Amino acid sequence: MKLIVQIPCLNEAETLPATLRDLPSQIPGIDVIETLVIDDGSTDDTARVAREAGVDHVVSFPRNRGLAAAFTAGIDACLKRGADYIVNTDADNQYAGADVTKLIAPLLSGDAEITIGDRNNSSLQHLPAARRALQHLGSWVVRQVSNTTVPDTTSGFRAYTREAALRMTIVSEFSYTLESLIQSGKRRMAIAHVPIGTNPKTRESRLFVSVASYIKKSAATIIRVYAMYEPLKIFSYIGGGVFGIGLLISMRFVYLYLGGVGQGNIQSLILSAVLMIVGFQVILIGLVADVISGNRKLIEDLLYRIRVMELDADRKDS
Repeated sequence: MKLIVQIPCLNEAETLPATLRDLPSQIPGIDVIETLVIDDGSTDDTARVAREAGVDHVVSFPRNRGLAAAFTAGIDACLKRGADYIVNTDADNQYAGADVTKLIAPLLSGDAEITIGDRNNSSLQHLPAARRALQHLGSWVVRQVSNTTVPDTTSGFRAYTREAALRMTIVSEFSYTLESLIQSGKRRMAIAHVPIGTNPKTRESRLFVSVASYIKKSAATIIRVYAMYEPLKIFSYIGGGVFGIGLLISMRFVYLYLGGVGQGNIQSLILSAVLMIVGFQVILIGLVADVISGNRKLIEDLLYRIRVMELDADRKDS
């Protein structure tokens, strides 16, 4: 069994060596442990430092493409290099590398296909109280839309089986954490979570410039991915709400009209008609989106089969 630990990097020449030193060299049930660094257009010596530190594989981008693109490229590279299990960790040495053993234990036992490391954010004192509260709220929202029980949905310390990695499709350009979790939950994959340790903070986060920016991008990702998997539900809620408001206004007009004072409220009747038409159209859009969603599932299945065929062909060639 081969495990590859992938590490997306952006200007991590200073922190990468410590991250690599923390990784375990042996894990029961794993025959081979390799490391793969994704250099996301770094302007320092990240790639050189990685090679000098003994990293087995380095994937380099000529310019920065973002965390989601780096993560996806890493997953693809790990699969092509024959990984049976893939662990993703951050290059800032945030996560305790020794906990890789705990992370893949549910995968080795067959109890899960994906494992998420739980940092217990409430205990991270270096995070401001407001940010801890926002992360707690955000994780609750993601749990509701993904039908999972993962407490730390933004954790980048994750492990995947080969099958789970083959079925992953990331379309976001911001981050992979929320989208991949919602996707996996909607596909009813077995997802586990284990408590993990963290190391002292080495630098500020580079994923976002402000809390407001992070909230905006995360909310957009959650809504977009949820709409991809539950389009009829989300459009029905919106359309039903608009239609309901229009219906209430029309009922008010009827009540006033029967009371003999409806002549001066003709604007209400026009508004209710417009709202009810718009609400009905939104529901129809949901029906169309639901059909498109069915096609998307077929495309994802086709993509999965193509990936398997490509890997089998590469294996035969090698």
